Amino acid sequence: MWGKKSNKKQDTKGTSIFPIKIDTLEQILADKFEKNPDLKFSKYKVANKKVAVFFIDYQIDMPMFQHALMDPLINFEKNNKPFSYESLLNELPLNSGGLVDDLDTVLSELIIGKVFIYIESEKSILGYLMPMKESRSVEKAETESLVLGPKISFTESLSKNLNIVRWLIKSTDLVMEEFKVGKVSPKDVRLIYLKSLANDDDVQTMRQRLKELDVDQVEDAIVLKQYLEDSQLNIFPQFDATERPDRFVYNIVSGKLGVLVENSPSGFTAPATLFSFLESTEDLYMRWQGGTFFRLLRFFAMFFSIIITPTYVAAVTYQYAIIPIQLLISIGQSRAAVPFPPVFEVLLLEFMLELLREAGARLPTKVGQTMGIVGGIVIGQAAVEAGLTSNILIILVAMSALASFVTPSYLFGTSIRLIRFPLILLASIFGLLGIVFGITFLIIHATRLTSLGRPYLVPLYPLHIKDFNKVFVRTPFNYTSKLAKSYRPKILKRYNKEDAKKIRDIDE
Repeated sequence: MWGKKSNKKQDTKGTSIFPIKIDTLEQILADKFEKNPDLKFSKYKVANKKVAVFFIDYQIDMPMFQHALMDPLINFEKNNKPFSYESLLNELPLNSGGLVDDLDTVLSELIIGKVFIYIESEKSILGYLMPMKESRSVEKAETESLVLGPKISFTESLSKNLNIVRWLIKSTDLVMEEFKVGKVSPKDVRLIYLKSLANDDDVQTMRQRLKELDVDQVEDAIVLKQYLEDSQLNIFPQFDATERPDRFVYNIVSGKLGVLVENSPSGFTAPATLFSFLESTEDLYMRWQGGTFFRLLRFFAMFFSIIITPTYVAAVTYQYAIIPIQLLISIGQSRAAVPFPPVFEVLLLEFMLELLREAGARLPTKVGQTMGIVGGIVIGQAAVEAGLTSNILIILVAMSALASFVTPSYLFGTSIRLIRFPLILLASIFGLLGIVFGITFLIIHATRLTSLGRPYLVPLYPLHIKDFNKVFVRTPFNYTSKLAKSYRPKILKRYNKEDAKKIRDIDE
């Protein structure tokens, strides 16, 4: 994986080559960029001075370059003013100009979309940032789709994502701290939080981790999240990744921190808990009774998805007594033609299901949907007729898969599916005792986990009963006048509880 750079590499930062002849500068740049044809180097004569303008073709905004820089530069003599960097900074209709005096900075800024102007014999060089950034338009969220609520998702454009966040949080209290992450390919990273709510210790911890991160490059926010998490070895995600701006903003106004990365169509928030991944912003958009029902349904689905197939293996292999007689007869009849032990039967079906899910995700959308439905029916029926598995197990595996897909977070749902496999193996060796041992190990492991230094099972452990109405159920808004104490925001009170309960007259 990416690591720290070797100390043997020569550090050329700060190497100054100016003043220099324009022809010599052209040759140096050609050698550095291996005579890349996209490096454009033009020579002019303005006010009896030799001038060079150079840039990388596809990296800059050409209309802006021609209108705001080249036209005024070529016609500069008509202004009857002395030609110098100072006069250019004053006359050109741009506000991103700056002087540079070392070659390394010139090379690194060329590839991010800067245009440089060099007047021969000067001790520095003038650069203007004119990047051409390609990005798709704001579209509907694909991974985290909702029936109710906003439909837009983040894009690969950091400026668009920041604009969306600013649009949703119209407050001067919103802070967006800028960081550069990556040595070989630096990317802009923004740490976003509400100054009046976010815990100072959390802000300082995240700020320190971003500053001290020493990697060559970060491909995406999901990758950065893994670098910054408290532990990279455990199976549970510790930061809440999302492509939905409304979920991102909801966490920020709850007192959490958000991080957005350049060229990433998603962001993440911290700290997170196990229960954060089972919450959906759709719970807020429906009546509290429905929101509570679906939130509890997700908790049940998570447990059901983990436990159902291991329990089948344990019951059929060892603990026949826990199965009702009529059901046991049905299971025996359906397994009469199956030559394999229950553990192999379950692992085979689980493996086939994961293959179908992965194939459906990689194929084009319409083909993938057809592949998932038709493939599941055909392969399942063929497996039963061939005597590879039983009808009852197909039903249980399908229900387990459906339950794992109920989870709003894709990454957390993947963790739930992976947990089933070691539990199945434990059930095949030790029966129900193995399942109890596995669940106990998961609980102990989760109690030791932290997210940005905060306990992973809060408010269940450590116990905060007053936060239960913000985690396990979705209570009416009149009864949630305070933020969750578990995240330790600076301000708990959101609004006056008594005023919110008042019944307004039609004339008020």
